[in-house]
Amino acid sequence: MRSAVLFASALLLLAPALQVGRAAAQTVRDTVTSPRPRRWSFGVGERLDYDVRFGGVRVGTGYIEVDGFQDVRGRDAYHTVFRVQGGTLFFKVDDRFDSWIDASSLSSLRFKQDQNEGGRDRERMYEIFPERSVFTDETGTEYPSVSEPLDEGSFLYFVRSLPLEVGREYEFNRYFKPDRNPVRIKVLRRDRVKVPAGTFDAVVLQPVIKTKGLFSEDGHAEVLISDDPRRLLLQMRTRFAGFRLSLHLTGYRPPPGARPASAPSRGRR
Repeated sequence: MRSAVLFASALLLLAPALQVGRAAAQTVRDTVTSPRPRRWSFGVGERLDYDVRFGGVRVGTGYIEVDGFQDVRGRDAYHTVFRVQGGTLFFKVDDRFDSWIDASSLSSLRFKQDQNEGGRDRERMYEIFPERSVFTDETGTEYPSVSEPLDEGSFLYFVRSLPLEVGREYEFNRYFKPDRNPVRIKVLRRDRVKVPAGTFDAVVLQPVIKTKGLFSEDGHAEVLISDDPRRLLLQMRTRFAGFRLSLHLTGYRPPPGARPASAPSRGRR
């Protein structure tokens, strides 16, 4: 059951170092490492809700939300939240991940992890300084970082800003802990996917983590993002410890004033 919990908690964990896919894939290095100020596909008030399933059994729910717009050390920043709750009679989870993301570059400015899993509490707080390429932990100890850092939350929004061309492999050196770099994402194909929120055209991504786990090469993990200007995270699916783990979009609330996109189909394909 802990495998299901780990999967749910890994919703935003696209940021660890990833393995290269097949040699035939074209690698694009640092394609969009420095986004310029613009109107992003997301905004304050956006929320995505999910079911988390272990095999075919629903074990919990989660959401990703742009909670507000705040000042962080003189920078305008989005405050984003990811939360997952659920489990079974024998194991409960209540995890929350907060990110403060520079509104112009999508660089990480602050990152907080608050995890309660099976009665075990863990809390981490990082202050991240892109201008000095350093970060500090909750003790105030300073560590080297990178110039345009990303954490788990900001990386998810950064991915939504990429062109995501099928057959290409994107490589970045932006995770705020340098030993986790480079980050690579392979764009496999286009697909059409049905989730509780509707039926969508999707772009299928494959992250592969160097170490064992949910995104290991053997897991054949796939992340599906809507093939429209909104770039919504629709579904995540993988195999872990011999079981099928998946996450499914159940609802979407756009930011106020967002331009309407084509509505998902709810009929047959």
